[in-house]
Amino acid sequence: MTLSGMKTVVGMTAMALALGAGAAQAKDTVEVAFIGPLSGGVAANGLGGRNSAELAVALRNQDPDAKYHYELLVLDDECKPNIGVQVATKAAADRDVIAAVTHYCSAVAMATADVYHRFKLPAVVWGAVLPDVTYGNEYPEVHRVNGTMINQNETAAQFMTEQGYKKWVVIHDTTDYGKGHNEHFSKFVTESGGEILETFGVASDQQDFTAELTQAKALAPDVIYFGGLSPLGVRLRRQMEKLGIEAQFEGTSGIVSDAYLQGLGDLAEGSLAFIEGAPLAKLPGGQFFKEQYEAAGYTDPAEAYGPFAFAAMGLVLDTIEAVGPDRGKVIDALGNTEGKDSIVGEITFDDHGQNVVALITKYVAQDGEWLVWDDSEYASGQRSLVNVQ
Repeated sequence: MTLSGMKTVVGMTAMALALGAGAAQAKDTVEVAFIGPLSGGVAANGLGGRNSAELAVALRNQDPDAKYHYELLVLDDECKPNIGVQVATKAAADRDVIAAVTHYCSAVAMATADVYHRFKLPAVVWGAVLPDVTYGNEYPEVHRVNGTMINQNETAAQFMTEQGYKKWVVIHDTTDYGKGHNEHFSKFVTESGGEILETFGVASDQQDFTAELTQAKALAPDVIYFGGLSPLGVRLRRQMEKLGIEAQFEGTSGIVSDAYLQGLGDLAEGSLAFIEGAPLAKLPGGQFFKEQYEAAGYTDPAEAYGPFAFAAMGLVLDTIEAVGPDRGKVIDALGNTEGKDSIVGEITFDDHGQNVVALITKYVAQDGEWLVWDDSEYASGQRSLVNVQ
């Protein structure tokens, strides 16, 4: 997708075709936006998020009680801050766009916050986990439905030390996302009695990790902790195997994707990761979402953060229905969100627009799937992690 973006009349999805044209025309049209990485290395996550947000709009357009007919502006941020600023500006400068559901990549969400503030466009983040996305500024326009990497890394450190692991080498990308994961995980694991033997920062597009991994191997860590996204994680894990590094591989929410599993095949087995929310089967509205997503005929999976995009768009539409298509009123109403039901659980925003009801789930890769740890053969003792004590 180019910077020009794509306007999608969401009534054209498989489900929304059932909506009569006359009913849609009888209502005022309100435009909302979705922004995410629809191309590049994490496009799978962006496509799942887009489909999920689009589904929320389609379902609302089918509702005869909805006050408005909604049109969706879809924009590709490519997981690049400079592109993100351009497409965020495109959406925000369009006064017909009343609100936006925005960003999977933390570096992009950080770069665009000033844009939403300057243009007074309410934005609800659906995937980025860097705490400063909400806590780095006093911007009432920016909200987030998913938890942060603080919650994620506190759970990760506690779980890993409870398994008996003591020594880590940390390898993280040098974006704000990777540096943030390094900061919080290192803090929590050290407080839990673990030791960080060495830390390596690597470029997000780095191809060869021989130098870093050779040094890591000499340190004989129990665990390699990776702070980054799936494309980099696939390359790193593959090269660990090539160099004969026998350490448990632990990643962040950034590797919980089909792309990681497919990119590694059998090498993904036993990888650990920690993510906000829960799998569809365990979400309050997971079965409903799954059924509707499948009925809409999407071929791309929703991925781990699709339900958050669906919940974010649902919240945006509910708010517009309640207060009308006015940016200022939507910002004020979102700021007062408390105990709002959604398919990912209750949403309550604190004074920085951050959802404070954070659920973190532990995942392990088993037989080509990401399984909840408690449901896996690793948890039952039928299989063992590497170097587990």
